[in-house]
Amino acid sequence: MDETVLTKFSDYPDNVTSKLLNLRSLILSVASELELGCVEETFKWGELSFNVKFGSPIRIDWKLKSPSNYYIFFNCQTKLIDTFRELYSDILEFEGNRAIVLNLSEPIPEQAVKHCIKLGLTYQKVKDLPLLGA
Repeated sequence: MDETVLTKFSDYPDNVTSKLLNLRSLILSVASELELGCVEETFKWGELSFNVKFGSPIRIDWKLKSPSNYYIFFNCQTKLIDTFRELYSDILEFEGNRAIVLNLSEPIPEQAVKHCIKLGLTYQKVKDLPLLGA
């Protein structure tokens, strides 16, 4: 893990760090399973960002203004959140057209989140398909 990434994780409360590290692991795992090549891990708007060649950037973060939640952010100019809402409104919570909201005190709905990550990482290939090919 890059030194700046490690530093960012050390700035979070311990319970947040473990949740965000789990999300990071899910993103990297999905990218590996799909054989998407190198995952670029950078910072955008102070948030850890993941990008692959044919995907849409995915960011993760926790915000002090909403301390019981953490987030997976997607490009608001895409159909991703609208599609996720259509597929998983009974399982996931959303913020506008840009984020999946996860609660720190609840287990992550892993299958749904992994599917959303998959659609984000393959967005450029599926963006013209109904429900992004889901």
